[in-house]
Amino acid sequence: MPTQKSPPSKQFVANMNLEKEHTLAGVATLEGTSLHTGQKVTLHLKPAPAGHGFKFRRIDLPDQPFIDADVDRVEKVERATTLASGSVRVHTVEHVLSALTGMGVDNALIEMDANEPPIGDGSARPFVELIKKAGIEIQDAPRKTWEIREPIHFAGKNGSHITIVPYKGFRVSVTNISRNGKFTQYFSSEVTPELYEKEIAPARTFTFYEDIKPLLDAGLIKGGSLENAVVVRDDEVLSKEPMRFDNEFARHKALDLIGDLLLCGKRITGHVIAVAPGHGPNTQMAAKLKKDYLRMRSMMPPFKLPQNEAVLDINDIFRILPHRAPFLLIDRVMDFSSELKCTAVKNVTYNEPYFQGHFPGHPIMPGVLQLEAMAQASSVLVLRLPDNEGKIGYLMSADRVKFRRPVFPGDTLFIEAEIVKMRRSIGVADCRCLVNGEVVSSAELKFAIVDA
Repeated sequence: MPTQKSPPSKQFVANMNLEKEHTLAGVATLEGTSLHTGQKVTLHLKPAPAGHGFKFRRIDLPDQPFIDADVDRVEKVERATTLASGSVRVHTVEHVLSALTGMGVDNALIEMDANEPPIGDGSARPFVELIKKAGIEIQDAPRKTWEIREPIHFAGKNGSHITIVPYKGFRVSVTNISRNGKFTQYFSSEVTPELYEKEIAPARTFTFYEDIKPLLDAGLIKGGSLENAVVVRDDEVLSKEPMRFDNEFARHKALDLIGDLLLCGKRITGHVIAVAPGHGPNTQMAAKLKKDYLRMRSMMPPFKLPQNEAVLDINDIFRILPHRAPFLLIDRVMDFSSELKCTAVKNVTYNEPYFQGHFPGHPIMPGVLQLEAMAQASSVLVLRLPDNEGKIGYLMSADRVKFRRPVFPGDTLFIEAEIVKMRRSIGVADCRCLVNGEVVSSAELKFAIVDA
């Protein structure tokens, strides 16, 4: 499929496809001075293939080594985020990563002839202009995002809190806590290329006057000046130009947060709410996100379900149960651990009729239907026996019912049922429903087997 190229103009946003990955259309170069090392540096942004992600390359070193933009590579978070691979390091990566993420780029190679990008004016605006200069291409690969379905929280030291909650988009809300209270600020915005360029990218880095000497003593901010940072001294703001926004500090914290969270390896669909964020809490949350994502992926159901004589497909289920659409709530029985225990599967899709009213704008599978799915799985265990052919199972009671988390469209519901008691026509089953290996509901069901 041919790629689509957009020039550095308003078409940059108009030509984007949110369902596909994007890379740069060409190479763009930025020269300048790095913030902490004070070195002269030339940075090249280059296109990269689909699935590449973001990688840094030190072209000033022998063999020109690569460093992945990955939270596992985070070495230091003192006033900036540093990545390392062996003895190779790149410092202050958050601004360029933030700009790439905010402007909708998924794959790029970042080449530098030093260990730190140019600081520019202390914001991400120079990198946004660089991306627009290069242009953007739509790639023939689906964009992979991680939709946050349950709140994820991280509490750091010194009062830092970062929470990500479900949200149909990507939004950041940041409260910056100032030492003296005067510069405590709040900022919240959707993150789209248009809004990122206008509302987030121009916000400059800042520091407090009393921190300057300790930072210099630590070998940092050698390239710092009032042209690339805002300095706060008591109640006074020192810089070459006035504050660009009344809440510029909170906006810059949002800028850093976007770049640091990208190190988890996935774009996020969710609302990030941060109080007193910093590179330490940001990258720790990124590590938590990566860990949770890998755990979730490891528990995903197999794409190919087992095929053997113990598996019942939908036609087999039709012959055992009297239920039919829209009330047949198991699609397949994939395993019989014994004559009294089975695992059934229900693929939960948005086409289920109950999603239209439960609930509009936030569809979840009703708990009572999860109970019904458990009852049907239990019925399969008993009704498949030759003596019960043609009979019907009636639910009599449900005890110890627990609903632990919502079930959404797109989930694969695994229903485990085990007959723990059977006396004549009355039985008791222990049941539970799982999504990605996590129990979402459970119950003890009593049922009766009667003639049809």
